[in-house]
Amino acid sequence: MNISITKTTCPKEKPEASTLGFGKFFTDHMFMMDYSREEGWHGARIVPFAPLSLHPASTVLHYGSEIFEGLKAYRRADGKVQMFRPIENIRRMNRSAERMCLPQIPEEMALEVLTTFVKMEEDWTPSAPGTSLYLRPFMYGNDETLGVHAVHNATYVIIASPVGSYYKEGINPVRIMIESEDVRAVRGGTGEAKCGGNYAASNRAGERAEQKGYSQVLWLDGVHRKYIEEVGAMNVMFKIAGEVVTPMLSGSILPGITRKSCIEVLKSKGYKVSERLISIDELAEAMQNGTLEEAWGCGTAAVVSPIGELCYKDVKYPVNNGQIGEVTQMLYDTLTGIQWGKVEDTFGWILEL
Repeated sequence: MNISITKTTCPKEKPEASTLGFGKFFTDHMFMMDYSREEGWHGARIVPFAPLSLHPASTVLHYGSEIFEGLKAYRRADGKVQMFRPIENIRRMNRSAERMCLPQIPEEMALEVLTTFVKMEEDWTPSAPGTSLYLRPFMYGNDETLGVHAVHNATYVIIASPVGSYYKEGINPVRIMIESEDVRAVRGGTGEAKCGGNYAASNRAGERAEQKGYSQVLWLDGVHRKYIEEVGAMNVMFKIAGEVVTPMLSGSILPGITRKSCIEVLKSKGYKVSERLISIDELAEAMQNGTLEEAWGCGTAAVVSPIGELCYKDVKYPVNNGQIGEVTQMLYDTLTGIQWGKVEDTFGWILEL
């Protein structure tokens, strides 16, 4: 497709790797493309990074018509840049778009604009260990009317940010509080879509957890208030009596790409993996009798994050003595090894630029 390119006249100074954190710095350019029911997708362009202009009645401001994705580009030791399973993010974004009545983007078009943009910003991909270029595609409705209806006009944008570790603890185990009051989503709602409203609704519980010294909350289902769903920004997995258990995708849980990758790696190495309902009572019993051997979150931002402590109704349960478990470490080493080109990609997940 035809993508116009306008280069910045004021390139930014790239930050030091030690200062990156997560999502604090942004590259010189961004990709934009518009949609209307009459013209379809049009106006594909790469332009200097700048604020967006929105009509005060834009649909996104009043009715939350917005979705987003998160994926990364990685600098290999030989200097080349590659992405990890980008087609999975494209497909998930289209599923989110369908749920939120936003326009879908043909897969080939979406992959073309993504790779073109990453090549444009390739020099921003850091090379220090543990760093990467985080890519944030997002789409929002911008009908200039206050009527409530499916979106007729939308804008698709991609921005990029060089990043380090998502958690300040890095790969060290994090402390998680199990939330028993608020809920994140319900079946039939928007829980399986990657939309901003899901995250906004989780902030209150996240703030309470942070005030108590916890990194994230672990959500229970919104109907029975008893089944484990996911961690604030990640899917979650448990190793109980030798079996890896992760909540099944029931319609209220985000279908994580790192989650999917973990399951495929575990099965390839002979581990028993169960995707099923797991209740807080079952988890509490496993914590009490010592059969909960490991627990970890998994997602694009942190990749794999070991859980060193779970707190439920103010009772604290250490997991694996607060240490990184063998399976957790294996998953982290395998996935990051593939992502940075240190481990052979036998799954066909890497797209080299």
